[in-house]
This record gives sequence, structure tokens and C-alpha cells, in this order.
Amino acid sequence: MIKPLARWTLLIIAGISILAVISSTRIGFDYDFEKFFPQGDKDLYYYLEYRQRFENDNDFLLVAFENPSGSFQADFLLRIDSLCEFLQGLPQVDRVISPTNAFRLIKGPFGWTPVPYLHPQQPERLKEDSISIYTRNDLVSQLFSRDGRSLSLVIKHSQQINKSDADSLFTSLVVKIRSLELPKPYMAGKIRAQPVYLGLIQQELFLFLSASVVLVVLFLTVTYRAAWAVIVPLMVVALAGAWTLGFMNLVGKPLDLMMVLLPTIIFVVGMSDVIHILTRYIEELRLGNSRMAALKVTFREVGIATFLTSLTTGIGFLTLMTSNIIPIRDFGIYTATGVLIAYLLAFSLLPSALVYLPKPRIVANAATRKRWKKWLTGSLLWVLRRPVKVITISVLLVALAVIGITQLKVNTFLIDDLPRSHPLKSAFLFFDENYGGSRPFEMSITVTQNGADIFDVEILEEIEKVHTYLTDSFGTTALSSPLTLVKSANQAVNGGTVENYRLPDSNQLSGIRADLLRFRKQSYFKGIISEDLQYARFTGRMGDVGSNQTGKKISELYDFIKTKVDTSQVKFRVTGTSLLIDKNNEYLVKNMSIGLTIAFGVVALIAGLMFRSWRMILITLIVNIIPLLLVAGIMGAMGITLKLTTSVIFTVAFGIAVDDTIHFISKLRMELAKGKSRLYAIKRTYFSTGKAIIITTLVLISGFMTLLLSSFGGTFYIGLFVGLTLLFALIIDLTLLPVLILLFYKDR
Repeated sequence: MIKPLARWTLLIIAGISILAVISSTRIGFDYDFEKFFPQGDKDLYYYLEYRQRFENDNDFLLVAFENPSGSFQADFLLRIDSLCEFLQGLPQVDRVISPTNAFRLIKGPFGWTPVPYLHPQQPERLKEDSISIYTRNDLVSQLFSRDGRSLSLVIKHSQQINKSDADSLFTSLVVKIRSLELPKPYMAGKIRAQPVYLGLIQQELFLFLSASVVLVVLFLTVTYRAAWAVIVPLMVVALAGAWTLGFMNLVGKPLDLMMVLLPTIIFVVGMSDVIHILTRYIEELRLGNSRMAALKVTFREVGIATFLTSLTTGIGFLTLMTSNIIPIRDFGIYTATGVLIAYLLAFSLLPSALVYLPKPRIVANAATRKRWKKWLTGSLLWVLRRPVKVITISVLLVALAVIGITQLKVNTFLIDDLPRSHPLKSAFLFFDENYGGSRPFEMSITVTQNGADIFDVEILEEIEKVHTYLTDSFGTTALSSPLTLVKSANQAVNGGTVENYRLPDSNQLSGIRADLLRFRKQSYFKGIISEDLQYARFTGRMGDVGSNQTGKKISELYDFIKTKVDTSQVKFRVTGTSLLIDKNNEYLVKNMSIGLTIAFGVVALIAGLMFRSWRMILITLIVNIIPLLLVAGIMGAMGITLKLTTSVIFTVAFGIAVDDTIHFISKLRMELAKGKSRLYAIKRTYFSTGKAIIITTLVLISGFMTLLLSSFGGTFYIGLFVGLTLLFALIIDLTLLPVLILLFYKDR
């Protein structure tokens, strides 16, 4: 009866596995950063409406070139001009803003005349051009760096450009730059970041899995010293990963920056289940039991505990569904699915394979067993003889952790996950240092006075107050608004002199208004002012100073508007993609708290159902909260900030770290049910589960340590701090947990 059931189980698993492997090989990769916008947020709804009226604020690519001889060299500028003409002819490009095609308009007797800022075809005029540009100062920090050694282009590409078109545009740009023998460029923007992130995701997926396989093979070989004990567990966890990826592809979920962690997590968590099963199975065989008897005992004594650990781990991931960030929610859902699949395969494929495998030759390994018993005995005796010291050390560590936690901050940078030495990060820093930044800044302008429009002098005067604050105090550069259009038009009708770049008086404004309305179909007009003249925008760039500092700046901006601007005539509201990314910080602590509360509740419920004791519930929660406090304290002391990627550390770590506690208290309950005293039950539990939880924890830590190879800062810290949490949890389970049970738990 057992063998036919095992045979059918293996055949069914083999069939599903073939389909899953085929499906998993077709899974795609995704880096759509807009999915990281906070869903359900009022600012998101406002921005979606706003961009329907104007355009996306991040559909551009910044390209800068440094020339050792300076920017005002004729040959260099002619090659830049050739590049601009080439780009302007590409179907994905709407327009290119370049020093070589920038001009100012002058209105003369024969109408409007464009006057270029630069004359590359007339080298003798370039010195005069450079003096004029740096005297006027309107293009400095926008198209020219302040030191005069570099210039930049702004490539406005198609709205919501898809990956295929973005890749085509980027490839064409790179090839043309090489053909023109231009210096190596600095590039910043969505279509530059997208291929970099996708490439890293693909590389790291392979890297993490390869490193995990090598580590686990070494660990299993050293621990069990048998080929079958290496091959079968690897098959279980490998198929768990393949099934999960195949399922994701089936439902249309690609891999993204968060999902790159999923295969590694499933691999190490699934291996934990397998090791608990194998350890117990081999122990039963060593006691002289038959294979069937050993399997029955293993299922009875390890099955429930492993089910509960898989349940708590899965729920730990599912608590991420409380987040309003789609990639984090999806990460929680599919990782929990993978944990369930790993559990099902561990208790179907593994025992079915063991039925057909020859009975393993159990090496006595008396010396190894003696060392384990001696170490566990010494450890338990040390703990039980020093309960006050164990509790005192624990309290002191928690106190130190609390001090560190007070230093823990929530902060985000746009390209924070990449190391400073990475070319993409270097490019963004280059624009921050030389061009005022690459972070988009957007503010909507809404006329609220009845019968007025954006060109009324009273409205423009209020806009000028905010414009001045943004340039002088807020730190924006390349700022465009209705005010810049009006000032430029006033300058144009007055001979193009610098002193006439100002807001005209009411008498002159009517004529300038009429002139500007002739250009209302032009893209630069439509990109600033709505067709009904009731809405407009400030659009520019700023440095990426972090979400904390940016939030303070925005708060101060609103205070200025509230006290200095007549909002009964015109209203202002900061919006844009950068704001939405920063808004996630408002939800991080809240979502993390909700997720941990749910996880605590589940663990408390499990402990309560097992022991019917509120004291045991408190003990279980205490020993699993302390590792989280220690890690949070270390993060605060090291100055590591909470952000989207690192915010999952605590829920993930808690869901996995609690497994050792559940294995411990599950075995303890079995021993107490046999009528043993608390002290004897603790001793039997310590010796029985101690080796298994040490081995599984080391495997888990090793698996998470592979994430330290990541180029992404968030992934690196997830590996480091989840690994530390597991280590702290193991130490506390082997020291504080038995002390608390012995001192405070009252067995009924």
C-alpha cells in the first residue's frame, strides 16, 4: 500500500514539475518604478489627473558630456549638434533641449526672430557667446555647468515609453555617441536606470541561487555524509522554487527588484523543513527502527511542528499584504505561496523518495554524537545554573537596543540602493553636483479667482512670489512656469536685454498675452499652461537630498505659501513621481507595525492552543521580540535608515526566526504530555531539538548571507539583518527560553 502511494506521488510530482520548469523558464523581468507608488493615496489620484492635463514629469533622459578643453570648443559643439539632430529624428523622441539649439526670441519689425545662444559654425563668436551665457546666467546649471567644463542635453521622449522603445532609443543613443567620438557621457533618467536594474536583477538571481546551492551542498555533505542526503533535499527545494516561479509566470507576475529575493528565501526556508525531517528520520533509524516505523515517528513528531513553522513563516510574509506598495504586497503573497509549496514537497516528495531508496547505512559516528551531547549538556547546565545572569544580560541588551532604536530613521533616496561607485549612481551624483540635480520637481498652479486666468497680473504676481522662493530657498533649477514664459516674452519685445527679463506692468501685459497665445499650440506652451488657462505648472529639477530633507523643504514651502501668498486667487500643490516615492515613508512604520502585530497574534494563538497558558504566550512573544529589538538597535546605531526594501526585514525575520521557538515548545508539549516534570521535559527537548534547530539556523543564515553579494543596498541589508536576527533568535531560544519556562511556566 505504501509503495504504490509513493509511486503515484512521485509520478504526479514529476508531471507537475516538468510543466513548472517549462513555465519558469519563460518568466519575465520588470522594473516599473511607478508600481512603487502608494496605492490608494490621495496624492496619487491627484497626480494621475495632473499628468493627463500636462505630461509625465520623468519622461526625460539627461545626458552630460565633459570636455577637458572646455565646453566652448567648435569641434565639440558641432558633434553635439549632430547628435541632437540625429536624436530629433528618432520616433521615440519628442524634442531635444541642447545648448546648440537653445535660442531666445526677439520681436522686431518683421516679427519674431530666434537668436541662438551659440554659434558653433562661427568659432570666432564662441568666446563672446560664453561671456553672454554666463552673464545672462539663465542657462547655467541647466545646460552648462558652472565650471564651464561640461554641457548637458535634455531628451524628452515619448510618454509612458515601453521597454522595447526605451531600449531601442538608448541603444541608438550609445551607438551614435561612439560614432561621433564624443566623451563618455553621464546619463540619468528612467530609460537609463531601467536596463541597469533589470541587468542586475538577472545577474543576482543566478548569483544568489548558485551561492545558496554551493553552501547547502557543503553543509549537507558535512552533516550527513551521504549522497542521497544531499541529492534528495536539493531536489525538494529546487522543485519548490521551480513550482513557485512557474506559478508566477502562469498568473503573469514577472520578477522585480523585490522578487529577486524569492528563490533564495524559498530555497533556504524549504531546506529548513527538509533538515528537520531528515534529522529525526536518521535518529529513528539509529535507534534500530525500520524505515516505515522511522517515517511514521518522524511524521508524528516533526510533522505538526513543521506545519506550524511553515504556517508562521507564510503568515509572516502574508502580513506584507498590509502594505499599499504593490511590489511588497506581491513579494509577500508569492513568497508565502513558495513556503507552502516547499512544505508540501518536503512531506510528499521526500518521504516518497525515502520509501524507494535503499535503507541508508547509518554510521555510528559515536565521537560526533558524543561531542554534540557534551556541548548541549554543557550549554544547558550553564544556562540553568545561571538564570539570573541570563535574564540580566537579556535586559541589558534590550536596554542598549532601545537606545539604538531611538536613532533609527525613515529616509529614502531615488538611487539609494546602488553603491556610490556604480556608474549609474555616479551619473546621478554628477547631475546633483553640476546641474542642480536630476530629481524631478513638480508643483501645480490652479486659478481660484472667478473670471481670472493664468495671465492676469494679480495671478502672475502671486506666482512670482512662489517662483522666487523655489529658486532662492527651495533649491530648484531649470524651473519653468507661466512666469518664465511671460518674462521671456517681455524680454523679447524689448530687444532681448537681460534687464527686461521681468514681469511687465499691466499695460504691457495685454500685448504680451496676445503674443503668447499665438504660440498656445506649441509643445513648450502646452507643457506649462492648460488650454483653458486655468491650470499651470512649475516644473524643474532639484538635488536628491533624501525624503526627510525634502519633506522639511516642502513643509516650509507650504508655510511660506500660507503666510505670503494670496491663495484666494491661486492655489499651489506639490505633486509628481518623486513626491509619491517619498510618500511611501509615511506608510512604512504603519504597515510594518500592522504586519508585526498580525504575526505576533498568530504566534500567540499557536502558543495558546498548545499550552492554554497566557504565561507561555508571553514567554513565546518575549523571546521572539528581543531579536527584532536587537537588530533594530544595531540598525539605528549604524545609521542605516528604514526604506521600502529594508522595511520588510522585521516581518520576514520574525516569521522565520519564530520557527525554532515553535519546534522547541512543540517538543516540550509532547514531553509534558507524557507526564514528565518541567525540568526533565526541558532537558529532553533541549537534547532532541537542539541539534536540529542549530543546523537549520546555520543553513538559513548561510542562505541569507549569500545576499551580501548583492549590488543593491536594500538586498544586502536584508541578508545581513535577517541573518543576524536568526542568530540572535537561536541564542535566545537556547538560553533565555528554557530559563523563562522553568521559572514562570506552570504546567497543568
